[in-house]
Amino acid sequence: MLELSILGFLAEQPLHGYELKERIKALSGHVRPVSDGALYPALTRLVAAGKLDQHTEPGASAAPRRMLSLTGKGREDLLERLRHPKQAEITDHVRFNTHLAFLRHLPDPHEQAAVLRRRLEFLETPSSFFYDGGRPVRAEESGDIFREGMLRVARATGEAERAWLREAIDRLEQGG
Repeated sequence: MLELSILGFLAEQPLHGYELKERIKALSGHVRPVSDGALYPALTRLVAAGKLDQHTEPGASAAPRRMLSLTGKGREDLLERLRHPKQAEITDHVRFNTHLAFLRHLPDPHEQAAVLRRRLEFLETPSSFFYDGGRPVRAEESGDIFREGMLRVARATGEAERAWLREAIDRLEQGG
């Protein structure tokens, strides 16, 4: 997820490390904060792999800044990640949102629709936070006001997401 965010934001424009960190933080929020201890080693790996280019620019009133930009190899990697997300990037809401944030960089609408279809198929599988004998517990059956709230909110957001996914898939398959 971190590398996808790095590649995705740098596909939009060159950035220095702090700006990149702030954009990733805004995208993933407090749910999955990015630390310097995770970001800078990831940047170093991507530079070493030839996926990012870096150069130093003078800072406005501080030390020189390390500017990062995407290379052709980095763009290819980004597109491959967007075409073929891992299952966790489909099933995990935060990871899927990260994927969704950069899916526009994938140039083929049919490939974009295929990713959305995978998410829709996942969301159409009955599930719950709670189970009784292997059967998903519905909000009305929970017997607990707090669990009922969790399940009702999840059902409403799931319904809204499925409706949007169907609409987006139709639009993409009809040419935008």
